[in-house]
Amino acid sequence: MQANEADLNKTEVVVVGGGPVGAAVALGLADAGRDVCVIDKRRPQKRPGKFGMDSRATALSPASQVLLAELEVWQRLKPTPYGTMRVWEERGTAELCFDAEDLGRTELGWIQESGPLSDAIWTRLFEHPNVQLIRAETPSAVAPGQQEVLIHLGERRLSARLLIAADGGKSTLRQQLGVKTDVWDTDQVAVTSVVRTSKAHANTAWQRFLLDGPVALLPCAEAHNAALVWSQSPAAAARRMELDDAAFRTELTQATEARLGEVEAADRRLRFPLVQSVTATFNPHHRILLIGDAARVVHPLAGLGLNLGFEDVAGLLRGAQGALDPGAPGLWRIYARRRRLRALSMVRFLSALQKFYGLRQPAPAWLRNFGVRLVNHSAPIKRQLVTEALGFGPVAQGMR
Repeated sequence: MQANEADLNKTEVVVVGGGPVGAAVALGLADAGRDVCVIDKRRPQKRPGKFGMDSRATALSPASQVLLAELEVWQRLKPTPYGTMRVWEERGTAELCFDAEDLGRTELGWIQESGPLSDAIWTRLFEHPNVQLIRAETPSAVAPGQQEVLIHLGERRLSARLLIAADGGKSTLRQQLGVKTDVWDTDQVAVTSVVRTSKAHANTAWQRFLLDGPVALLPCAEAHNAALVWSQSPAAAARRMELDDAAFRTELTQATEARLGEVEAADRRLRFPLVQSVTATFNPHHRILLIGDAARVVHPLAGLGLNLGFEDVAGLLRGAQGALDPGAPGLWRIYARRRRLRALSMVRFLSALQKFYGLRQPAPAWLRNFGVRLVNHSAPIKRQLVTEALGFGPVAQGMR
């Protein structure tokens, strides 16, 4: 890969944003023989914590695994598989248990450190002859036209037949284009970390719905390490961020009912606000696409965020196959409509789930427990729910 080439002017595709989604789509298009330019201010960095692993982790579905394998990235990773997921709540005795064996699989998904994932994709990008990199801030101006998109980077100008915005939930490019975004405030904040527990995680993902928000412990490579994602009110998050290590570990042990025993150690805590958003269109101009968090942001309670972004990538790569002009008028109309419908359905579902589990009255609690027992004892319902979550269900496949 050549960096900062002064003579770079025209290319087929420009991708703004080098996170996992942007880097993956750039790699896929380059593998298909297209000339691609990636614009990002820096290569994503690994952030190892006190346990020697990245303090950020993400859940990957089997559908995402298929995509990463096709991009020759999966072989470079060391993800932690989980074959079971257990879900229960603060008020009630019912519990949901999803098991990969019920689907004839060995795993439901994988937990992958975020830094090594980005590093693996970027390593392939650097090796690729069809990829060029410009280290720069977000373009200062974008001018879409009938035949090309002009992209201004300070004194430099680029032209592309297709511009892909993958620059995150606060996408500057989306704002420059004037694309409206519907935002749902969850009134929650996520506190994340990596913790060490006295009991092994048994390759199981654990999630408990508290009245204030769900807390999840996700298995890591070391049997006693787990990635923490704890959604809660802003006030609770502010208080917990100020707790000393021992007090925080005690509260976490209580919040998870010591399913993994005592929380014996914890890495640094990170905090970020949780909002859900969907753009008015994923295709604001026939030569511009929005993907990943630039197009939609969802609540992390189902671990769908990055997987939805990789769904964008898989559908985009399929739609680009055989297209002489990757930004031809009408090429992306159906794709964009399907992806937005998928985003809206997931945001509405996750919003309803969050509110339903936050209801404190006895009647909703009884209804939740009744429904959980019903689902847990219905193999067909569980199978359909898990198949959709894995990315292989008819809804997930039909909206790519």
